[in-house]
Amino acid sequence: MLTNPSQALIRNSELFQQHKVLILNYEADTFASQCLDWASHVKALAFDFNHHQTLSPYANDKLDCYFGHQLPDTLAAEKFDSVIIYFPKAKPLMGYLLQLAAQHLGINGLLVIVGENKGGIKSITKLTPSYYSTPIKQDNARHCLLYTCYLTHIAPALLLSDWVSQYALETPQGQLQICNLVGVFSEKRLDQGTELLLSHLPENLQGRVLDFGCGAGVISAALLKANPTLNMECIDINAMALASCQLTLAANNMQAKVYPSDGFKQISGQFNGIISNPPFHDGLTSTTDIATQFVKHSADSLATGGIWQIVANRHLPYSDTIAAHFGNVNVTAENNKYKLYFHQH
Repeated sequence: MLTNPSQALIRNSELFQQHKVLILNYEADTFASQCLDWASHVKALAFDFNHHQTLSPYANDKLDCYFGHQLPDTLAAEKFDSVIIYFPKAKPLMGYLLQLAAQHLGINGLLVIVGENKGGIKSITKLTPSYYSTPIKQDNARHCLLYTCYLTHIAPALLLSDWVSQYALETPQGQLQICNLVGVFSEKRLDQGTELLLSHLPENLQGRVLDFGCGAGVISAALLKANPTLNMECIDINAMALASCQLTLAANNMQAKVYPSDGFKQISGQFNGIISNPPFHDGLTSTTDIATQFVKHSADSLATGGIWQIVANRHLPYSDTIAAHFGNVNVTAENNKYKLYFHQH
């Protein structure tokens, strides 16, 4: 099934007839593969690892699939006839995507922007930098809008440092430098859930520890500040989060293994600790399925004697799920919004 924005693109496929096309921030479908019915060659860059996993089985000599916050360094200078951007759920990311697109267009190269009516795309003319022509609405279909414009001037080089905010964060473990790229959730103070988690960290944590849904790396950095000998592994599904986490670790002179994983699918082996403020929402909807899968796979991935500790919204019904997979559950701390769940294998 194609998403609505992808269906809107197919309605306008004459725009990229015989073009060499770059698709940025695509969704969980196979539009990039179907685009080859019109385009001569397609490269697709996913910012969501699940979306990358959806498309990558369709890769062939005319379709290349990548995951990350930019194309590999070897392709940094590659130019395309047209670039398609799917308007992001996190609106601040759009500025970054527009500048990234400009790195891969020649003068008069075509930019196509598509997004859901309710997703913020109506503000595209305000968001588009002056090195593009003014975006013009080409279509309104499938509850989506589709705009086109052209690169009129060479854009400034894309530097990740221009898109990151760095700030000092006070935690129970001490002050940390946090680096946050556009499009990654962050407040300049500890959110209540993470504060509850960090205020009650287990004393005897050691060995291989997983931070599931690491975001900008706040929990991993706090754990390493408390115990620099931990072998931290930080996973997330979001390319900008993973890049933020790497920048945060570097800013605090810390090291960890940072990599994408769709749930637990890219993880191997057993962990001595799983510590997380897990992301229990998919896009804009909260889903208990993500939580159930997380608890089940946590139980399978925890070594004997291993420690599992997560913080979760009070109203989410975890106790039964945790009891089913771990056998027992302890709520070791709580506040008016969150509960801290603890289990030792």
